[in-house]
Amino acid sequence: MKVEETRMTGRFGAGLSLFGLACALWAPVVQAKAQAQPSFAVASIHQSAAEVKFERDGKTETQPGHLLMKDVTVQTCIKWAYGVQRSQVIGPAELLKQIHYDIEAKSDEPANEAQLKLMMQTLLASRFALKFHRDKRELKGFAMTVVKGGSKMQPSKGDGVPYRQNSANGTVAKFMTMQEWGDFIAGPLEAPVVDKTGLPGRYDFTLDFTSYLPTEERSMRPELTGIVMAAMQGELGLKLESQKLMVDVMVVDHVDKPSEN
Repeated sequence: MKVEETRMTGRFGAGLSLFGLACALWAPVVQAKAQAQPSFAVASIHQSAAEVKFERDGKTETQPGHLLMKDVTVQTCIKWAYGVQRSQVIGPAELLKQIHYDIEAKSDEPANEAQLKLMMQTLLASRFALKFHRDKRELKGFAMTVVKGGSKMQPSKGDGVPYRQNSANGTVAKFMTMQEWGDFIAGPLEAPVVDKTGLPGRYDFTLDFTSYLPTEERSMRPELTGIVMAAMQGELGLKLESQKLMVDVMVVDHVDKPSEN
């Protein structure tokens, strides 16, 4: 993992209650209606240059009323806009995963990240002609639980913006919920992660993989899943158990390659 900084102000951001967001995410709506949701005033979409390659999910930056995405796929856009894990988005790989885009969009008035996500839902429906339906699928994934000795993480003090920064061998997180952490690690694990810790609130923690990496004497390539599982148990007091899980999914029925502008 390379160094990156992620701010998740809009995960359950201002202007949406947790219940309201859940309804917005999992209501049985096939396609977002532009008139029922806010939309960007202007949006530019271009296919990414072949030499521009960021980590798996590209790069996403937000400012009030401004969204900038670099080297992202349609699957990444859906993941960000609807607050789901990559493995929860099911559809044609050639359109969802293989074409990368640079997107810049602005609203008429300042908008927070939660509002920008709603605008991205509208953009996906209007520019990519995205249509999908909700379903449940049994998928191989991970249940995240607390080890018998208890969690080693510190509850966050006061209020703050959820924050995560990666280094070469680890990550630092602040003001992060367990569901947010599960959503993040689901990416590199390439499998759904369900939070079953029962830990409420937000936490600060540092995860250092150094002690769990293979020694130089071992020529075998490190197995990422095993390293993540060992580090989380040793450093955070969290356990990942491989299970078959019934997972809410978004099944993409239709998506188009948009014309550039």
